[in-house]
Formats: sequence, structure tokens, C-alpha cells
Amino acid sequence: MLNRTALEALTRHPLPFLASAWPWRGAAYLAASAVPGVAAGLAVAAAASGTLVSPALGVVAGLAALALACLLIAPYERLRLRLVDVVPVPGAPHRRWREAGLAVMTLLVLWWIDLIMLAFTIGGPLVLALSPVLQGELAPIVGVASTVAGLLLLPVAAYTITAWAGARGAMARAILAPAQSELTEVLRSRARLVDAFEMERRRIERDLHDGAQQRLVSLSMSLGIAGLDLPEGSEAARLIRLAHDEAKQALAELRELIRGVHSQVLTDRGLAAAVQDVAGRSPVPVDVDVDVPGRLPAPVEVTAYYVVSEALANLAKHSGATRGAVTGRIERGTLVVEVRDDGVGGADPGRGTGLTGLADRLAVVEGRLSLSSPPGGPTRLRAEIPC
Repeated sequence: MLNRTALEALTRHPLPFLASAWPWRGAAYLAASAVPGVAAGLAVAAAASGTLVSPALGVVAGLAALALACLLIAPYERLRLRLVDVVPVPGAPHRRWREAGLAVMTLLVLWWIDLIMLAFTIGGPLVLALSPVLQGELAPIVGVASTVAGLLLLPVAAYTITAWAGARGAMARAILAPAQSELTEVLRSRARLVDAFEMERRRIERDLHDGAQQRLVSLSMSLGIAGLDLPEGSEAARLIRLAHDEAKQALAELRELIRGVHSQVLTDRGLAAAVQDVAGRSPVPVDVDVDVPGRLPAPVEVTAYYVVSEALANLAKHSGATRGAVTGRIERGTLVVEVRDDGVGGADPGRGTGLTGLADRLAVVEGRLSLSSPPGGPTRLRAEIPC
């Protein structure tokens, strides 16, 4: 599953979540609070040193040390936020006061809460698990029970750490991120760009269909008629036949290109027929079971078709599968599309297989993408698009 935050990772099934890096990233995020703790300690030490000379000097030294610590902690908070939220938060001049506020909160309160949470969450299960070693006088049955209880509590600790780190990161992003109005405008801008892109795709498809394709059809027919008037077996007849075959091949390739630019089947007959069409052209056999009631909103259909087309292209190029399957259903007002195959698995968004582009495309329509592709397979890609 392509999770962007620690809180999103908590929605995964237990085994994939516990096997992922998110619990470790959450623990690292909380442990990183030791740096603000050291900065706070230095500020207190500066204030104490100044107080030895005079109370006023102590106050000034403490405030100066606190201000310097805030200047350093603000970018540090942005940097370590990437551990629990992979979307970066760039610095901006108009958000300096927000950063300073978060730095003050971290220095005064949050750092020791993070460390206490981490210590108790991990320390408790570890103490229980190591009770036979730490307390040799325990009865064997009690020691075994303590060890088992400690081991069983470790997965709970992983959830607790990830939940607190995710909530802490969400709070930091809420303070550091732009205002909601700016974020809304960015989302609207992305939607407008996608709409403009789709209109341009349709224009190109129409120009190819009505212009170049018709000329190739006319050329193919003319060559076929010319071949009928030439003596059989002559060199001219052979060349005309060769040109006729090349024209037919070019026409077939142009039709394939037009279908890739924009599916006329999708426009005329809807998502189910368009998915059946693209699956029928796949070199790998694909079973299709798409059952949706009537026509869906155009952005939903276009996005779902784009996801299926890209997923089937990846299936044919990278999966090594012998068979695939596409299903589509409406579940509680959400279109759920799944593409599965029996290939070798190991799909990785970082290897340029188009998965990141799919996630971005779905984000424009507030959709979600999840992926399960363990080494050895099978691979399952799931897209959820609100209708």
C-alpha cells in the first residue's frame, strides 16, 4: 500500500503493517525529540549561569538561548517530519511565526512527552519479556508468563508508537502547512490541469480519427484497386501489394495509437465496455468482471480507465504473469477497481513503473491507491474513487 503518513499506515492489515518500516519510523521520529531536549537543557543551563551573576542577566541569557534554539529547531522539525509524513513541507517566509510557535511548543512540552511515550511503550513490554533475567527469584511459570506477555505486547507497542508519532506529525503539519484556502486552490488547480489535459487528448484523438486515419483508409483502398489492374506476378504488382500491406499496417498502428490517446468505447459505452476492450488487446489473458450501475461521472470513468490501462501495461511489461484479472464494483458510493495477476510480484513505485503517476492521478479526484506485491507474487492493485 502506498501510504503517505504514519496514520494512513495504521489502516493496513496487521501483518503488512508490522512488517513495514512505519513502526520503526515512528520510533525514530519520537527518539529524535532528544535533540530538542538537549537544546532545552542548554537554554536552562545558560539561564542558570547568568543567574549566578544577576537575575536580570539570567533572564536575558535564557531568552537568548531559547530564541537561538527556536531558530535551529524549526527547520529540524520540518526535516524529521519526513519520517512520519513523506510529503515535504517546504519553508516559507510567511510561515516563520508558525515555525517559531512549533519550536517553542517542542522545546517546552512536546520533547519530553515524546520520550516518555517511547520509553514506557517500549520499556514495559521489554521489562516483562526480560523478567526471568532481571528477577532471577521469579518462579519459572511466572517468568514464562511474563516473557509471553511481554512478547505479545510488542505488536501493541508498535501500534501505540506509530499512532502517537502519526498524531504528533499531523499536528506539526497542521502548524507548518499552508492555510486551507491555499491548499484548496492547489487541488483545484490540479483538477483544472487534468481537465485541460483530457480535453487536449480528445482533440488529438478527433484530429487523428478524422484526418490521418481517413487519408490512410483512402490510400489503402487506392492501392488495392491499383493492384487489381496490374498483371499478376509483375514487379509493379509486387510493389503495389507491398505498399498496400504497409498502408494497412500503418492504419492498424494508427488505430492503436488513437485508442491509447482516448478510448472512444469509453465515451460511447462506458467503463465496463472500455475495460473489456483494453483487456482484450492485452498480450496476457485478462478476466474482466466490472459491474457498475449505468454511467458514472466522466472524471470517475476516465480516471478508472487510466488506472486499468496503466496497470495492464505494467502487467504485460514487468510482471511475467500468465493471467490477470480486473474487477470493478460500487461499494458505499465508491468505485473500487482491482487489477490482479499471478506474476513474480515485487512491484516498486520507485522503479518507474507508473505507480506514482497513478497515485497522483487518483489524488486529483480524491481517490486512493493501494498495492500488494510481495516478491514471488501475486500482485494486487486496488483503486478507490469516490463517485
